[in-house]
Order: sequence, then C-alpha cells, then structure tokens
Amino acid sequence: MKKQVLLCCLLATVMGANAQWKPVGDKIKTKWAEQINPAAVLPEYPRPAMERAEWKNLNGEWAYAIREKGGVEPAAFDGTILVPFAVESSLSGVQKTVGEKNELWYKRTFTVPASWKGKQVMLNFGAVDWKTDVFVNDILIGSHQGGFTPFSFDVTPYLVNKGEQKLVVRVWDPTEKGFQPIGKQTSRPEGIWYTAVTGIWQTVWLEPVAVNHVTAIKAIPDVDKELVDVTVSAAKCCAADYVEVAILDGGKQIATAKGVAGKALRLAVKSPKLWSPENPVLYDMKVSLFSNGKKIDEVSSYTAMRKISTKRDANGIMRMQLNNKDYFQYGPLDQGWWPDGLYTAPTDEALLYDIKKTKDWGFNMIRKHVKVEPARWYYHCDKEGILVWQDMPSGDHGNRWEPHVYNGGTDKNRSDESIANYYQEWKEIMDLCISHPSVVMWVPFNEAWGQFKTEEVIAWTKKYDPSRLVNPASGGNHRACGDVLDLHNYPGPNMFLFDAVRVNVLGEYGGIGLPLEGHLWQQGKNWGYVQFKNSDEVTAEYVKFANELKDMVKRGFSAAVYTQTTDVEGEVNGLMTYDRKVIKINEKAVREANQSVIRMLE
Repeated sequence: MKKQVLLCCLLATVMGANAQWKPVGDKIKTKWAEQINPAAVLPEYPRPAMERAEWKNLNGEWAYAIREKGGVEPAAFDGTILVPFAVESSLSGVQKTVGEKNELWYKRTFTVPASWKGKQVMLNFGAVDWKTDVFVNDILIGSHQGGFTPFSFDVTPYLVNKGEQKLVVRVWDPTEKGFQPIGKQTSRPEGIWYTAVTGIWQTVWLEPVAVNHVTAIKAIPDVDKELVDVTVSAAKCCAADYVEVAILDGGKQIATAKGVAGKALRLAVKSPKLWSPENPVLYDMKVSLFSNGKKIDEVSSYTAMRKISTKRDANGIMRMQLNNKDYFQYGPLDQGWWPDGLYTAPTDEALLYDIKKTKDWGFNMIRKHVKVEPARWYYHCDKEGILVWQDMPSGDHGNRWEPHVYNGGTDKNRSDESIANYYQEWKEIMDLCISHPSVVMWVPFNEAWGQFKTEEVIAWTKKYDPSRLVNPASGGNHRACGDVLDLHNYPGPNMFLFDAVRVNVLGEYGGIGLPLEGHLWQQGKNWGYVQFKNSDEVTAEYVKFANELKDMVKRGFSAAVYTQTTDVEGEVNGLMTYDRKVIKINEKAVREANQSVIRMLE
C-alpha cells in the first residue's frame, strides 16, 4: 500500500511539473513541439564527437528572472523557464524580451550522483547567448563571452558535501546594440532580420572526469597519404601521462598510436574508404588517457577520410574537388531557425529532419548561414552525408557593400575590443567544427556585414585550418584572397564576375516566395524576392533557374546555394513552410533538376 501511495505521489509530481510548462504565444509551431517532455528535454548526449559513458542532463524547468543590468541575484524569481529554449521563444514558456538594459537570471539545484565520488565534476554548456556568469553555491566560478560555442567549468571545489547544489546563471545580451556576432538577430525584427535570442539555447549537462582528462580532439585526414593526424588535448597532465588513439572499422581496430597530449599523432588508414555525400563512411575512434600506466579517462569519437581541394580543369577553370575529383556542390541557404524554439530545434528528430529533407531534394551541401548549430547537427551531417559551408555569424555592421566589382566597398573600422572578440568567437566556432568531415568551407564574412581587415582575417583562418577552403566574403566585398569568389544574385542565377585564379561560386540566388495561409509567422509583410500563387508555379520557376544554372556551370561555377531551406518569420521563400508542415515544391521535379546540375561536373 505504501508503495502504491508513493507511486501515486511521484506520478502526481511528474504530471504537475508537466502541467506547469506549456508553449506560449499564438505563433505557428512545428509538430515536434507537441512531443516535448519537460522532464526529458533534448535527452540525447550533446557532444557525439567526444562522448563519455556517464553524464547528467540539466535541461528542464529552471527559475528565471529579468532584472535591470548591474544588480545582484534576485530575492524572488519571476517564474519557470524551460531550458534550453531562449527566453524569447514560445517553447521557453516565457516569450519575453530582455534587451540590452537588462540581465536574464536562471536558478536551479542539482545533486551529484553518489557513484561520482572521487571524480571531478564538469559543468558543460552547449551555448549561451551572449555574456555568461556562472555561480555555484553563491560563488562566481567563471564567465564566458560568446553566443554560439560550448564552454565548461570544473565545479568540484565549489560543491558542498551533501545534498542539493545551487546553480545560478546570469546572462547579458545587447543584441545589435553591441559589437558581438549576432547573425540575423535584432530587437526590431522585419524582413531578413529575426527575433532576438537571449540566454541558454543548448543543452546544459554534468559529467564526471578524472583530475587528468581529455578536453578536446582534433582529427584531420590526409587522403593522399592515407593518414589521419589526431591531436588530443587534456587537462592537468604530468610527465607520466600519455594518450592512446585507436581507429576502428566495423568494430575491428585498424590503427593505433600513443603519445603525449597536445602533440599530433599520425595514424595510417590503408586503402581508406572515402567519405562523401554518396557514401558517408565513418570510422569509430577510441581516445584514452593513461597516468602511470593506468587508464583514467576514455571517450568515444569518430573520424572520416575526406579531402576538399581545388584544381584547374582541362579548360583552365579552377574547380572544387572532393577526394581529388571535380565535384559540384549544390545546396540551400539554411538559417537554422524554428518558429517555436527560435535558435533551438524542439527535438533531435526535428534537428535531423531538415538535413534529411535537403538530401531528399537531391542536394549535397548546406550553407549554414550566419548561425552555428549544436554539435549534434554536425554529427547528423557527418552521418547522413552532406557537405557544410560554415558561416561566421555577422555583427558590428556598417560597411558600404559593392557586390558587383572587385575591391569595392569598405572594410569596417572596428574597435580593438570588437576585433579581439571576433577572433575569439571565430576560433571557438572553428574548434567546434574542425573534426567534422562534413564541414568543408569557412565563410568569415557575408555581404560586407562587419567585414574588416579582410586579407588578415582570411590569412589567419587559412593558417589555423589549412585543410579546408576559405570563402573570404560571400557576396562581397570581394578581395583578392582566399580560395573562392562568391557572387550573390536574386532571383535568378547570374555570373557577372569571374576569377581565373580562384574557384567561382554562386553563394546565393533564388528566393522564390509562396505564402501559405495557416503556416505564416505573421499576417502581411510576408515577402520573397519573387512571389507565386501555388506549388506548380514555384516548382516551374525553380526548375527554370536550375536549367539556367547549368550553362553557368560550364562557364565556371563550381557551386551554388539556393535561398532557402524554410520560410523564416516574414520570409516566405523557403522550400518548405516555417513550421515544416508543408513542402512547397514538387519534390521529385526539384530532385531531378538538382541532380542534373550536380552531374554537370561528373
């Protein structure tokens, strides 16, 4: 009888917690919003490229408060927020604006599992936008500045002996009032600019580690030499410590190497199976850390054998190559926004859905536009097989843009603080993506938005990762550096400049609009670069543009990016609606058109 009462109490508690949270607002939502369980929000391990067996998810309902900037922890909080959805989103259960004059406070408690005794406890954040201060048991333990990348703190010294631990997070985000990268965010959304995002927007979790433990893995393949260079970073290592890396194919170990942390280990992968969108072969990887001959840490990872490069073809045109073969890259501009979660997909299934649809439509590439995704998104791209161009989120705007000439427009005269922050956040973004085979191109600037010291930034980017291509300024201002000349033209494709030294690509075109009643973010003010009345008209225009593009492939284009994957807020030029409930094109016809363009370089 006591067991039944206890069970009923537990069920009532869970049901009460579930009833407390609900999406707010009257905006459209995806089907996945209905699948969210507040007690198990985004339960998947958030870092597949460096996974540990033990961990504890801290997503769920936290207390929140919005207070004037510069104050202390509130005595009372305003209510509950569902982490990790930004406070402005419907799925947060709050949907309130913070603004540059206020700070967002979070509070919750957690317990450390008894089985973790003797271990260091790491507190990990997937991403928080923008400036974050973290308190454990009323002690400020650390801060992080950056809205798109993960960071961690060792909270062990600040834990009390038993019971619940208090965790408080303070966030300040000035959005476009600051100099930091913001991408498409604004305090006044309209047109191509979207709702601001503030606070925690990726998974928060705990994991136990040894004092000496693996902190990062960098794996860079060399297809020509049949090698992978793997650099393992580790915390608090001493002279007796070493790392061991093993590569496995189907569970069978095919290569292994040992060495000290921080030094590249070279592993031979004989007769490698090459990764491509058509055959996305991944090799499992085990990374272990030993101290005095004893294994004290082990993480699971993976790698792939893939090469991205450029080479002149028989006609003297510089082409992009994948695994030493000319390869036309074709994909959509992907903003990565959600009507219910804003920056955050409601579920992992939703995160994967857009990638799968992109492949269904016959594309082989995605341009991730002025946004960075959670680590699981890049893992899905690796596993599904799709190439990724990774943009740096833009910020500190104010340049003159001249996209139709060489060396036109102006570079922004940014402050030293703004420049230092750019490099810090860009480096962290590159570190996040650097081992993912799907990521083949870095895009430091888009359409002159905050573009500064272009040649220096491109040289730094190329030096930091010489294994990938660098697209210096998608859509201009065009400078004679990097690997790519990237043109933008709307609505149809157009080649109005040509570079004989670098690869030529069409970084944006299209924007065919179709507003669909019942699937709109707002009434009125919906737009596309051109608008049509039904799916047949949109499909016909899309296929027409694809056929025009084929001639430009012959003349020199090596890639093209169609705008865009989904509608986003007031933009109705997606291949599907913002709520992902309606595909707006004839999928078979679009797939055939896309494949016919890609085959132009086979």
